[in-house]
Amino acid sequence: MPTAYAIPFAPEATPSVAPRALLRAWDTAREAATAALEGPPRAFRFQGPSPKVPALDLLLEDRDACCWAEALDRRFGLDHAEGLAILLRLLALLEVMGRAPWMRGLFDIGREGTVLHPDLLRAAATEPLDGGARFDEEGLRHRLARPRLTMPNETTGATPA
Repeated sequence: MPTAYAIPFAPEATPSVAPRALLRAWDTAREAATAALEGPPRAFRFQGPSPKVPALDLLLEDRDACCWAEALDRRFGLDHAEGLAILLRLLALLEVMGRAPWMRGLFDIGREGTVLHPDLLRAAATEPLDGGARFDEEGLRHRLARPRLTMPNETTGATPA
């Protein structure tokens, strides 16, 4: 039986989080994966954006995603909006990174760790999610098309591509 969450907001209303919190979540998830932490499946029921729109149900069953959710539950807690927002944004970031080839210059995943461009990290922390709890690829592309920083970011150490 999955752990169930009644989320008091629609996916589109997922709160923004601090970029540093999202980076800590990334590191926490990576450490959990290295430690082979196991977590239960999780069921999320989002409130509909209006009374006429039905709730959205999502089931997290993927072994890696369950591991990451367990680690974030332990670190941040998933019993409140901020913890849920951190998890949802992390999952949405990973999902869009996997499907958007144009983003490859904005991150580097290697044995020594991950470097996320500061603009990508800020966008993932604040850009609205869509009705399926994902990032709108075109919205991210538009936001990330603006001029990039020229100095490494203190939070991530990332230098513009």
